[in-house]
Amino acid sequence: MIILASKSPRRRELLKYITDDFKIETCDADESLNDGISPYDAVLYLSRIKAQPIAKIHKNDIVIGADTVVAIDGKILGKPLDTTDAAHMLKLLSGKTHSVFTGVTIIQGEKADSFYCETKVKFFDLTDKEIENYIKTGEPLDNAGAYGIQGFGSLLVEKIDGDYFNVVGLPVSSLNRHLSNF
Repeated sequence: MIILASKSPRRRELLKYITDDFKIETCDADESLNDGISPYDAVLYLSRIKAQPIAKIHKNDIVIGADTVVAIDGKILGKPLDTTDAAHMLKLLSGKTHSVFTGVTIIQGEKADSFYCETKVKFFDLTDKEIENYIKTGEPLDNAGAYGIQGFGSLLVEKIDGDYFNVVGLPVSSLNRHLSNF
């Protein structure tokens, strides 16, 4: 049995591209990060702390933990605290290229595999009105970096370089390959 250690409805939908035979089980993990941690180290750490407690309970099952962050100029952007924070993040991303990192940890018993995927995303130059209208959708508050590429946030994106599904929250093709080799 595969267990997805994530509350994300997007990850749940994406994992269905690999298998329908999985269940969801999560735990509350302290997701605070040390200052100065790199984005790839952050997502690897966060994916591990989500998967490990579930794997300790279900030693014979394959447990998958994942986490996604947006990073620009070395700064990690998580989910915005409120609409003001969302507007600040979107202004920061406007007209620039940023990176989206998703870390994935697969654990079964004593065996573990962790990897991350990076996708570059370039935003159009956004007007204050575009940012305001996007925030009114409510979408920014539930997404790292204050946008969801799979929704209205797609209107902000000029181009991407890398795995689209990584930006949504789970690098499906990489995960499938890692599971095949696990």
